[in-house]
Amino acid sequence: MGSEVGQLYPVARAILRPCFRFLWRIEAEGLEQVPERGPAIFAPNHLSVIDHFVLGAVLPRRITFVGKAEYLDSWKTRYLFPALGMIPIDRSGGSAAEAALAAAASVLERGEFFGIYPEGTRSRDGKLHRGHTGVARLALRTGAPIFPVGLQGTAEVQPPDAPLPKPFKMMRVRIGRPIDVSRYRDRAGDRLLLRQITDEVMYEIRELSGQEYVDTYATKRSEGVPSEPGRVAHLSGNGVGSGESLQVGSAVYGRPDHDHAA
Repeated sequence: MGSEVGQLYPVARAILRPCFRFLWRIEAEGLEQVPERGPAIFAPNHLSVIDHFVLGAVLPRRITFVGKAEYLDSWKTRYLFPALGMIPIDRSGGSAAEAALAAAASVLERGEFFGIYPEGTRSRDGKLHRGHTGVARLALRTGAPIFPVGLQGTAEVQPPDAPLPKPFKMMRVRIGRPIDVSRYRDRAGDRLLLRQITDEVMYEIRELSGQEYVDTYATKRSEGVPSEPGRVAHLSGNGVGSGESLQVGSAVYGRPDHDHAA
């Protein structure tokens, strides 16, 4: 893939940013926390195809995403998405998935931004689903901080099955405080730690997005699968612990939670 990845990014950014400003009102929160240099992992919730374009439109620096390899099956996206910076990942697992994670690590090792959806695919029910541990593996492998991101309004702009986005609507990008896991890098093979870091990321995304959390993967049917909608393990203080059951209201950008119905 090499030089093909991201070659159109500067051109696309120059075109898309003014288009996005004209077509949609995008409010951003937390940009002051985004580093001016060095690597960072951005981990958003995933509700719409337009999600990565919205995040890229507000960030001051280039961001590269992973995307499902099926995008390369269509002539419409086979060259466009990699040229815009998407690294395809084979979701069937195995060596192909490891190769994609290695490519992601190389982006971070160059000091760039990388975006990964912990849910692994779009949520079709609007809820926040259990995260996959790739985001934790990537952070432990590279030492890059994880920035949880809550996207709001993108599903209204372009629902999962809609071919085109709807103009003149509002979207919000809420960037949370970074999660630094560098002190755990010597435990990169600890599966419990990987799960706890991932659950901490999902907890923060839930706070930022205002979504209901369900403890099932978005890639699996929820029927017959037990869930714990209120429980998310999280990192606390200097160590790793499990979180208590928490209720999240409609967290809307720029206002305290008590201004909205729970």
